[in-house]
Amino acid sequence: MQQRDRGALLIDTRTPEEFAEATIPGAVNVPLFSNEERARVGTVYHREGAAAARLLSVDLVAPRIPALVREVMGLCGDDRSSVIVFCWRGGERSRAVATFLRLAGISARQLEGGHKAFRAYVRQYFERGQWGRLLVLRGLTGVGKTRFLLKLRDRGHPVIDLEGLANHRGSAFGALGCAPQPSQKMFEALLWDELRHVGLEGYALAEGESRHIGKCRLPAEVYASLQEETSLWLHASAEVRVKRLLEDYPAVEQCRDQFRGPIQALRRRLGGERVARLLALLDEGDWENLAGELMLYYYDPLYRHTLPQRRIEIEVEDEEAALPAVEKAIQTVLVEPRRTGA
Repeated sequence: MQQRDRGALLIDTRTPEEFAEATIPGAVNVPLFSNEERARVGTVYHREGAAAARLLSVDLVAPRIPALVREVMGLCGDDRSSVIVFCWRGGERSRAVATFLRLAGISARQLEGGHKAFRAYVRQYFERGQWGRLLVLRGLTGVGKTRFLLKLRDRGHPVIDLEGLANHRGSAFGALGCAPQPSQKMFEALLWDELRHVGLEGYALAEGESRHIGKCRLPAEVYASLQEETSLWLHASAEVRVKRLLEDYPAVEQCRDQFRGPIQALRRRLGGERVARLLALLDEGDWENLAGELMLYYYDPLYRHTLPQRRIEIEVEDEEAALPAVEKAIQTVLVEPRRTGA
């Protein structure tokens, strides 16, 4: 990844389907085979053996070699000095593409072990836990934790936007208005790509999350790190929180039907009468009262149940006026000795 940071072009030669599931962050997909072609080659391999599969591979790939090389040339631009090619485990697909590129004058190298080796490295990285301090913004729903993270990033603070990486707001309604979530493998790769910049003596800000953000699961070691430090607890009135919630979900009318299922799923926790009331507010388009009652009866009890003992409380009724207080709290936590195993 240091080579990628220095400008190397990463080429993933696997199929579009494999690439869509997970890749190395920053890689570009230049597939040697289509999804269907790879399946055909695999079938021939199992039925007729390796020699027949290789011959079919040559028949499929040979006509496309010039176009493939030109595509990579276009991606390289004027700098053809550093291209790294990989497939699943550093086998024949990436070896073939690297050979084609070198014949065309492009300095291409094969990534040893391929994506499989990268995945193993990422898992080992999380197990080692070698990153700096993770300072966590917490607070009741609607207080604006993500807003403050992004504002603090603009002011030069290192930030890891976990919900942004997961494409999910981390709640029963967290998928609404978001792009599809990445696979677990891709989420871990994206998280690794952020954490690796947080040196052991450094820090980053994050939002307090449960172990699961939608279908994405935080590695155990990262989740433990989020519990270690004194929390920055943001506080605002219910009225302000409702206003911010509605601002953060701007397209509620367009996705009204998508609210129905998550509300109905709350029946066991809230009871049939309360859920019927929420559905009635949904049908009326009374978003302000719907948001307020969801906070009052569902979200606030959940968050108050997990109120951290070690916390600095910060009033954030006025976003801009609160930023200096949040930054002061960050410095207060950073001068504390680092806590581990909390």
